[in-house]
Amino acid sequence: MRFQSAADAVRLVQSGQRVFVHGGAATPGILLRALAARAPELRAVELVQLHTEGGAPCAAPGLAGSFRLNCLFVGPNVRDAVARGDADYVPVFLSEVPSLFRERVLPLDVALVHVSPPDRHGYCSLGTSVDTARAAVDSAGLVIAQVNPRMPRSHGDGLVHHSRFATAVAVDEPLPEHLHGEMSDEELAIGRHCAALIEDGATLQMGIGAIPNAVLKALEHHKDLGVHTEMFSDGVLRLIERGVINGRRKTTHQGKVVASFMMGSRRAYDFLDDNPNVAMLDVTYTNDPHVIRRNPKMTAINSAIEVDLTGQVCADSIGTLMYSGVGGQMDFLRGAALSAGGKPILALPAQTSSGISRITPLLKPGAGVVTTRAHVHWVVTEYGAVNLRGKNLRQRAKALISIAHPDHREMLERAACERWHRLP
Repeated sequence: MRFQSAADAVRLVQSGQRVFVHGGAATPGILLRALAARAPELRAVELVQLHTEGGAPCAAPGLAGSFRLNCLFVGPNVRDAVARGDADYVPVFLSEVPSLFRERVLPLDVALVHVSPPDRHGYCSLGTSVDTARAAVDSAGLVIAQVNPRMPRSHGDGLVHHSRFATAVAVDEPLPEHLHGEMSDEELAIGRHCAALIEDGATLQMGIGAIPNAVLKALEHHKDLGVHTEMFSDGVLRLIERGVINGRRKTTHQGKVVASFMMGSRRAYDFLDDNPNVAMLDVTYTNDPHVIRRNPKMTAINSAIEVDLTGQVCADSIGTLMYSGVGGQMDFLRGAALSAGGKPILALPAQTSSGISRITPLLKPGAGVVTTRAHVHWVVTEYGAVNLRGKNLRQRAKALISIAHPDHREMLERAACERWHRLP
């Protein structure tokens, strides 16, 4: 493997090329900073990426002529760039992103990745983020690697022989970590309501953040749970150590935690390192509803920005302002709905921190419908859980109003009566 400085390595990137950027905890920060330093000599370089951690140096104001971010998910570090028109967003299911590269809908000239050092056979690992990076490495014209001994070596689809790299940069720096503080009373209540819906022997999908952590905290007395998810974090570790999560009743990858990427603490990354009980797989597979449904009692817990009285879910924008992305919500909610005994669950606080109801008469103008009303079953807030499956529009409205914040129920009832004349 040929090592160079970051400045020399990114000289392989040319104007007008499309460049994939490894995401999550595997964001190649040193390569990105070196690439941004070349802004005066580059023009129209397109960066294709999911959520990246740390700053977004190529999205800084004034660099739009040199770099254009084409985001498959909008994270906090690029929201301003998307809002001001210096970056773009592609609505796409996470499960379909690899096909954009493999089928050359978005042909890649270069891939910037962050990997573990090679083993004695010459194989590096994509570590914490296999997801879409596997397809990018396979599809790109050339691959530039940031090689870091702190990147965990994960089992699954993420092994790449060092001969695939056009060049490499040796680094030794900590991975980005996600550490969570105390959970609010509202979040803990949501966690308890969700946990009450989860049966022993269920297989779980949930993401990162306070609500998933609250759900996991409330599952400590459950038995024989499994995990098949697009991502996981520290909350899963505690339940594995207690024997609550053991994958014993899974029918696919029995006994293993299946995921495509992870974000968490250094402890989580150490848990992942060389752990044969964790399979980090291509997101085309992990997020395939036909794969997801194979595990009985598949329980998918996702969140939303707002839900209207018919059950339509906006999870990617606040009105016209892009906030995140489509991600894997629909993949998992549908897969759980098709699973024998499965439960698709949407969990969200009843109102925002500024007191605006997140259960609304109508979605905001410009809001994206990430999950249709026909796909929604369970909706959970701190005020309870309701199942919309099989309910007509008036029945749905009544159910959702019952778990809205009490301060907003009268407004919601008036809106429902104006629309449907009366509630059941």
